Amino acid sequence: MQSFRVALAQMNSTVGDIDGNLAQIVDLCCQARDVHQARVVVFPELAVTGYPPEDLLLRRDFIASSTAGLLSLCGKIDGICAVIGHPHQQENRLYNAASVIDSGQVIGVYHKRQLPNYGVFDEKRYFEPGCSPCVVPVDGIPVGITVCEDVWHEGAVEDSVADGARVILNLNGSPFHVNKSGQRENEVIAERARRNRVPILYVNLVGGQDELVFDGGSFVVRHDGTVTHRGQVFVEDLLICDMNRDTLIPEPGRLSPLPEFDESVYLAITTGVRDYVHKNGFAGVVLGLSGGIDSALTLAIAVDALGAQCVEAVLMPSRYTDTISIEDAIEEAECLGVSYRIIDIEPVFEAFLAQLKPVFQGLKPDATEENLQSRIRGTLLMAISNKSGRMVLTTGNKSEMSVGYATLYGDMAGGFAAIKDVPKTMVYRLAEYRNGVSPVIPARVISRPPTAELALDQKDIDSLPPYEILDPILQAYVEEDQATSEIIDAGYDAMTVKNTVRLVTRTEYKRRQAPPGVRITQRAFGRDRRYPITARYF
Repeated sequence: MQSFRVALAQMNSTVGDIDGNLAQIVDLCCQARDVHQARVVVFPELAVTGYPPEDLLLRRDFIASSTAGLLSLCGKIDGICAVIGHPHQQENRLYNAASVIDSGQVIGVYHKRQLPNYGVFDEKRYFEPGCSPCVVPVDGIPVGITVCEDVWHEGAVEDSVADGARVILNLNGSPFHVNKSGQRENEVIAERARRNRVPILYVNLVGGQDELVFDGGSFVVRHDGTVTHRGQVFVEDLLICDMNRDTLIPEPGRLSPLPEFDESVYLAITTGVRDYVHKNGFAGVVLGLSGGIDSALTLAIAVDALGAQCVEAVLMPSRYTDTISIEDAIEEAECLGVSYRIIDIEPVFEAFLAQLKPVFQGLKPDATEENLQSRIRGTLLMAISNKSGRMVLTTGNKSEMSVGYATLYGDMAGGFAAIKDVPKTMVYRLAEYRNGVSPVIPARVISRPPTAELALDQKDIDSLPPYEILDPILQAYVEEDQATSEIIDAGYDAMTVKNTVRLVTRTEYKRRQAPPGVRITQRAFGRDRRYPITARYF
């Protein structure tokens, strides 16, 4: 049997690093050609520039550099046909494009037709939509080119098949959110392949870019919707697919497993942390370790992402810190092999209170004194960050960010928020998952009632509903945009719902000043959810 061999180059590009991305492309072309004897190699969406380049696309010099870089590949790639994503300027219009380079020439250029403009996507801000299919012959085989969103809608694949395509190559920059991989394969691509009786080869980007994480998982679907190949998730991969040259039916190949729910979330977060730290040139991270579950999980994530040698933990007890919190924090650090230091904040807290005594005269203690402790800790961490070159990794979760149960310029101070999009109930799930890999979080940290330890005998439940009640309300309101009345009708206490919605609304100003963090849901704070700070709609 003569085969038609295609390589799917699941690469981790860096936005704006055009030279670095081009070097990766050339290296992967050589691997696909020399090691695997592939005839075609396919790269992700906007592989030349990295994805998403956002407002860099508005710069003429950036587009000129990208164009020059794409053309330079013609002289560097031979003996293999390469399909490469890049921005393409034509007649003062910019397109999200894919070029086909073979024998040192560009033999076809495709312009993405479906431009997503929802959630984290705003491609209509930058690109014009294409209007025509692109079918190129490779060794006499007509190959159709599509980009990402094109296969989620009827039109692009159908037009390519009508134009003679017998194989569809689809270039993607499809970010992760929970349960998305199954939807991609089974509900979208497999159905598109079945309807058009054509195999679809889907290559996806991998790696972290600010809030977004791309999970890879490139795959091949036969004309009948059967998945025959799947690349690894959250790592770079070169997936090889052989097709019968006559029938163009993909032969069975490597089918890497998809991770279960908890593992996929944990891998997404570690990937996001690793790439944010490395791509931004930090020496490592430093974080406050309190003995609570949020900081314990964040510490484990940081070590798994970067290695223990790149992580520093700081314990900052106050008069309200329980002895067991210090014991548990030390146990976590030692178990993970992380260097740690203890800085008692009591003398600093006393100094602040002394300076403010005339201002606070006659006023009862309240959240002001609690926030002072958090801001002292934030100041200490930022000072260590300045001296060491290690970025402060914050430890707040989505439940806290939603209702403002966090201190601005205190525990919110830092460069990146690892679990910013993780609800508190999922924090517990991820802690249990991580302990199932190897025990690193003491059982007492998981079973103990959560507390900020900023006041005497303080517990989260003193200020918030139990998280098993709060989190479903937040999911309904924040992620699903349900009305207050709908949430109450679902069986939740009316006063609890109204108070929760009020807290979410009034603390938008805090979230606007929070560091970016890994997106794992379809409605994360940041790119996904853009609410006004000044608004009177409750």
